[in-house]
Amino acid sequence: MPEKTLKSIRQFSIYLLSIVLFTAYFGCQQRATTSDLSVQSNTTETAVQKAEDTTQIDTVQTPEEKVLTIEEAVLMEPVDQNFKITEDNAIEFFFQYQKKVREQKVRLETSYGNIVIELFDEVPYHKSNFIYLTKKGYFDETYFHRIVKGFIIQGGNADHGGIAKKRKEIGRYLLPPVTDKGFKHHRGIVSMPSSDINNPHQLASPYEFFIVVTKPGSYHLDAGYTPFGKVVEGMDVVDKINAVEVESGDWPLQNIVIRKAVAY
Repeated sequence: MPEKTLKSIRQFSIYLLSIVLFTAYFGCQQRATTSDLSVQSNTTETAVQKAEDTTQIDTVQTPEEKVLTIEEAVLMEPVDQNFKITEDNAIEFFFQYQKKVREQKVRLETSYGNIVIELFDEVPYHKSNFIYLTKKGYFDETYFHRIVKGFIIQGGNADHGGIAKKRKEIGRYLLPPVTDKGFKHHRGIVSMPSSDINNPHQLASPYEFFIVVTKPGSYHLDAGYTPFGKVVEGMDVVDKINAVEVESGDWPLQNIVIRKAVAY
């Protein structure tokens, strides 16, 4: 075979071999690139899934609390724990609440005996406040914490931590005094003391109450305090409580416990 022909065959063979090697190399590179993209995609999908899972878990663990309207709160009995009475909503709340009140009396079961209080319809906010707190269990395990000889016994407070917790759960508010309904502070009248904190208008402290012991009454209180009921049973118990020994500040030496309050 001529030398020129052999040279052409060798050049053609080298050319074919070059094409085969190039094709093989390019194919490997493409597979490697595709493989890398696949790993990156899987990693991204995993990260997104974890983020979605975390978001879902957080949502389950911290649900939003429903904000109740006054109308919704009034319909619940007892009122939902998420509802708080405030200075802004107290009057409207008790205006709505008194419409559903059917109870007329509250029985205080004390460590000295029972006291039955009949409530006045003419002061609906103060009446419904007292029934509301009774049905919420606020007065249970509170004390007659202030005893002024021959004058009053005052209840609705205590020196244990439970009282602060109860007040926090119910809310922070005051009630306006009502002194124009013709009620006098006769002996046995149940009235609401005014708050002693930033209170030039003698707004009533809704969590406490006092019972007049004075014979025939303490009428100097008529102009500034709100009578909202009277003792109809257990005035002898009131007198026993008023006779206990007290320390400075009119606090009894021994706790006088309101074990339970019942509205009926």
